[in-house]
Amino acid sequence: MTRLLAFAVLLLVVAAGVVAFTRSDGSDVALADGAGGADPIDPLAEAAEPEATPAPGQGAATAEAAATPGTPPSDAEPTPPAIEIPNEGPAMTLENLDGWLQTDLTSLEDTRGKVTVVQFWTFDCYNCRNTLANLAELYARHGSGDGEFEVVGVHAPEFDYERDPDAILAAAQELDVTWPIALDTDKRNFHGWQPGNRGFWPRTYVLDRDGNIRFDHIGEGAYDELNETVAALIADPAL
Repeated sequence: MTRLLAFAVLLLVVAAGVVAFTRSDGSDVALADGAGGADPIDPLAEAAEPEATPAPGQGAATAEAAATPGTPPSDAEPTPPAIEIPNEGPAMTLENLDGWLQTDLTSLEDTRGKVTVVQFWTFDCYNCRNTLANLAELYARHGSGDGEFEVVGVHAPEFDYERDPDAILAAAQELDVTWPIALDTDKRNFHGWQPGNRGFWPRTYVLDRDGNIRFDHIGEGAYDELNETVAALIADPAL
């Protein structure tokens, strides 16, 4: 009997231990899944979190600064490159002319204070004719009269038939030469401005407001340089 009671007590002790172990394990699981525990991080929910909204105008500036660090704002005006224009000193005057066409000018000095193109040409010269379209465009762009720009075509004939003022005027109208024409019939100025044994048709000069030669080109071409020189001298009287 004593043995039976002891065996029964032993069984009760073992059963109590198994029940205690099960409750403890079940309680641990409940604490992990229950409302009182810390919620696990949901990566999808975190990725969907909206970014902070920038103040008005801030977003574009921030994006631009990030894209081009260290660069000035896009609306900043670029600094134009400085143009270097040589100064060859004072030009000669035009002397002993046989008159003027298409103008009230009486001397080259009447253009002082203006940027002035002086071109030696003759109306039946092929190379001279090829320069006239650019010169006409330049004259139309920058104006004439009381403006800051003038063109003087010094007509120095190569052949006898080019000496006639009526023929020169007719050719000027045909070629759309609307600027003043100085008549250098005996080519005194043609040779005076081009010292030596040779003279060239055409030869184109640019004079600044003080009458200094700032551009000198023989023949056709160099139109970009001519146009840029004129534009720069008009835009900046200090050049």
